[in-house]
Parts: sequence; C-alpha cells; structure tokens
Amino acid sequence: MLPAAAHFLPELQFQTSRSSGPGGQNVNKVESRVELRFRIADSQLLSEEQKQTLLEKLASRLTQEGELLVTAQEDRSQLRNRETALLKFHQLLVKTLHRPKTRRPTKPGKGAVRKRLESKKKHGDKKTNRGRVDF
Repeated sequence: MLPAAAHFLPELQFQTSRSSGPGGQNVNKVESRVELRFRIADSQLLSEEQKQTLLEKLASRLTQEGELLVTAQEDRSQLRNRETALLKFHQLLVKTLHRPKTRRPTKPGKGAVRKRLESKKKHGDKKTNRGRVDF
C-alpha cells in the first residue's frame, strides 16, 4: 500500500525558479516554477521492492544522483504549482507501483456447452435437410 503524498513531505525537496509560463511581467519578477526532487533510494516510507520497481521503471526520469524530478509551471502562483507538482508526483508513484490483476483463464459452464452443441446440431440438421429429394 502506498502512503499519501502528504506522508512524503519530509523526504521531498522543493526548488523554485522563474517560469516560462503565463504571467506577463510577473514572469520576470517571481519564481513561480516549482521543481520537486525525491531521492528514491533514501526513502523511509517505501519498501525495498517498491524502491527497486521505481528505480527500474522510472530510470529515464531520474537524475544522475538518482533523484526523481517533477516540475510544474502551469500556473502563475508558486503555491498552486507546488500543489500541482505534489499531485503529479503522487499520480506517478501510484501509476508506477500499480500491479494489474493476474488473469485466470475460465472455462465455459456445462449449460453453455450443451446449448452451443444443440445449436450446432440444429444448424447441421437444417443443412442436411437441404439435400436432393428423391421421388
């Protein structure tokens, strides 16, 4: 089970910078872009199996130091961008650690098999009756 994003807060590092997004003159003055960094290997909340899964599946998104990097610059507000980064981080963890249910093959029931065979028999009889009639 994965803890909520709020539980990860002590393990997350936030860094701000000037955004290239919307904001007019505000963009030149305010650091509204938020960069979230998470060291997977040092996490106390994840099991070793979860850490290994994250390191394998998110290898292309990790920095050379092994940090997961999530950025948000969609909004003019630094606070909303921080919330967006947290949401993206949580969704990424949930999606990466999700295990699909294993499919168990099923067999048709006896009633379904009987019904199918009766249908085939009727269809075959219909075709047999189409043959030439001798007088």
